[in-house]
Amino acid sequence: MTTDMQTRDPLFIAEDWIGQGRQVAVATVVETWGSAPRPVGSHLVIDADGSFEGSVSGGCVEGAVITEALDVLQSGRAKMLEFGVADETAWRVGLSCGGKIRVFVERLS
Repeated sequence: MTTDMQTRDPLFIAEDWIGQGRQVAVATVVETWGSAPRPVGSHLVIDADGSFEGSVSGGCVEGAVITEALDVLQSGRAKMLEFGVADETAWRVGLSCGGKIRVFVERLS
């Protein structure tokens, strides 16, 4: 992997942030169904200040995931999030594409 690719990889960014003493959570797409903007394995890393890198949804649910990640950082308890067509929160956060995603959020530091 090139250094340039490493600087853009959310997991390498998380490692760097942890090295700087920042609290970090990672959100990982663990399941998709139908039309989903990001594949399984996609990551979004979030620090306690709300800074983030990466993507789990191409922008449509990132705000909700970041909010939940801040809660995970505070509580230390991981969460499984689900956004989809049958979930009224899907429309609220912009997931009107007809798909479903499950995102696991956990604290790394």
